[in-house]
Amino acid sequence: MDTQASTGKMGVTSLALFSLCAVIVVDTLTASASIGVSSIGWWILTLVVFVIPYGLITSELSTTYPGEGGIYDWVKKAFGYKWAVRTTWFYWINVGLWMPAVYIMFAGMFAELFFPSLSLFWQVVICIVLTWLTIWICNVSVDVGVWVTNIGAILKIAVISVLGFGGFIYAAKHGVANEFSFSAMMPSLDTGVAFLPALVFNLMGFELVATMTKEMKDVRDMPKAIFLAAIITAFLYVFGTVGILMALPVQDIGLVAGIIDTLRKLFGDGDFGQMMVYIIGTMALLTFIGNMVTWTMGASRAAAEAASEGELPDVVGKMSEKHDTPIGANNITGALSTAVILAYAIFAQSSDELFWSVFAFSSCIFLLPYLFMFPSYLKLRISDSQCERPFRVPGGMGVQWLLSIVCFLTIAQAVVLFIFPDLISFTVNWTYSAPVLIGVLLTIAIGEYLLKLAISKKKQANKSEDYQEHTA
Repeated sequence: MDTQASTGKMGVTSLALFSLCAVIVVDTLTASASIGVSSIGWWILTLVVFVIPYGLITSELSTTYPGEGGIYDWVKKAFGYKWAVRTTWFYWINVGLWMPAVYIMFAGMFAELFFPSLSLFWQVVICIVLTWLTIWICNVSVDVGVWVTNIGAILKIAVISVLGFGGFIYAAKHGVANEFSFSAMMPSLDTGVAFLPALVFNLMGFELVATMTKEMKDVRDMPKAIFLAAIITAFLYVFGTVGILMALPVQDIGLVAGIIDTLRKLFGDGDFGQMMVYIIGTMALLTFIGNMVTWTMGASRAAAEAASEGELPDVVGKMSEKHDTPIGANNITGALSTAVILAYAIFAQSSDELFWSVFAFSSCIFLLPYLFMFPSYLKLRISDSQCERPFRVPGGMGVQWLLSIVCFLTIAQAVVLFIFPDLISFTVNWTYSAPVLIGVLLTIAIGEYLLKLAISKKKQANKSEDYQEHTA
């Protein structure tokens, strides 16, 4: 820990900005606002019931078991390397599947803002260029990556603040676009259930900073950073959502163009208004890059750690000699993202729904490791109770069971509803659900195959050691 204190560069502010950049997704606001005023109640309920326990558990795990592997290290210590391999596989591979969705959204917003008639070909080119720009930033050095994530976090705060304050100013002049009564703000089952998976998805990532322990001044800063990021996240999500709902009627809020539409409504059609739309719109687009840099940095480090232990293929663990960055894992992420973007380009004209299937599929894969993380916390509290805990979640074991179960069930329902969004009404749309389900099962199957390779590799290594001892 002393070594980290003397060599690390990231203090509380940098760590909080890193977490903010990982967690806050600006384009979520339109999805949230399109639910209507009841989304405010859902945000507050989820933040109290889920984010506070999740932040507490993450703080204890990251300070008690610091290491480059983060969630991989915790699951391995609790349940052994087999479950750790599964965890890292999902945690890492989802970034390559999610990146296309983020950059396809970027290209759509970019076209809406600057070139409304931009062809699909050029949108695909933009997506591929951004993918490899992200990989280059992550390969170059941790310093550049941290700098990009800090800028990304600041831009997110700026964009959401403009939407929030702008909405209030617009409402003061023209009246509110939606009814903000207490009953309207209460969580409603009609809209909230379909929205909950996306809400949970967009609140995940506070544990990602645990993969950056080498860069920290002191790992004991993590609880402060996590809770600072959580408080700012909570405020910004609610503030930005309210701002959009102040200015735009619910039925006018589009998922892709919603932010640009809101900015046009706030700033008007004059020259100054147009300039502000371009400036704030561009800032919103840059946050997408910051988001993908953050996730690629964290997830690739966890994958490289697993590969160095022989639990993922060696190529995943390749590190840059010059920059000490996980170039193997990063480059595979870039290649996978490019393949998915090209597949999207082939099918996009005939099936627009494919994009949303890809997004839901990557979101499911993204959430699966958390189904292992919360039981790991509980297991370590029981089996490793003597370990010194610089930060400890308050309360007895009953409280720990309750917090872990609530977090686990929150993630589990989000996974199920991402695959079967109509399940609440006891119906299944197989046209949508089948591709998502097949994608998830295929990803799990590939992970099991890699696990099988890892097991046989370990057996070979053990045999070799036994033979050497015997001959010695």
